[in-house]
Amino acid sequence: MPFSQRIPVEALLRRGIPAADIIATGRDIAGIKDLADRGITVRRADFADTDGLAEAFAGAERLLLISASVPVGERVAHHRRVIDAAASAGVSLVAYTSTTHADTATTVISATHSDTEAYLRDRGIPSVLLRNGWYLENYTSQLPQILQNGAVVGAAGEGRISAASRADYAEAAAVVLTAEGHTGAVYELGGDESFTLSELAAAISAGAGKQVTYADLPVADFAQVLASAGLPAELAEVLADADRGMNRGEMYTDSGDLRRLIGRPPVTLAEALSDALHY
Repeated sequence: MPFSQRIPVEALLRRGIPAADIIATGRDIAGIKDLADRGITVRRADFADTDGLAEAFAGAERLLLISASVPVGERVAHHRRVIDAAASAGVSLVAYTSTTHADTATTVISATHSDTEAYLRDRGIPSVLLRNGWYLENYTSQLPQILQNGAVVGAAGEGRISAASRADYAEAAAVVLTAEGHTGAVYELGGDESFTLSELAAAISAGAGKQVTYADLPVADFAQVLASAGLPAELAEVLADADRGMNRGEMYTDSGDLRRLIGRPPVTLAEALSDALHY
């Protein structure tokens, strides 16, 4: 589930930033017309359009670069264009949504984040790295299928996952964009209470009153399951590879950075499941 621009915009508004001081961008501005109706400047920004990016960032002081939701092989090139455009526009700070342990993790996804972090350093733009962990919504959005099948399916073994909500990650981004003292920081962000996929299945069972088990598969088999469910083959392989990284502990952090940034405990798995099950 993507980390859309809408959620950080709402977080900025909650922190008291006037709508007139916010620029929201997207490939399809019709989809964010409601933000314009609220007084927010809305501009078209396509990560593949270098000239358009320069126009989109004109006058911006600080920029949140949300990692591109395009095929993995295209992401770094997209990110570099955004970073170049930000430099040309004179942006004073770029906050980038990376992934946990991007500098040491072994997954395909982490490699794109590591390369982007390196490019930010090479360009010399003041930056903040928001190494977001997995999203709780990645699991809560699957609850209907999980309950129907009676199983959480994955390839993460007993690896622990420090997931948090998109809203909490967005609030952390709003904090670093609106407060001083974060330039150059690297934040490993995740929930305070980690869990394995076996524990996820048990928590769903308890919340839904229906037995759910965890089916742990080899990575290749999990990719086939995802592809058979309708995901493009490349995306299925990337997601299965992410589970492989989870098995290695690459989505676990006990840094406490997210709690400290947002000033409260992040939403827990139990809370997220309760909200989703009783929505």
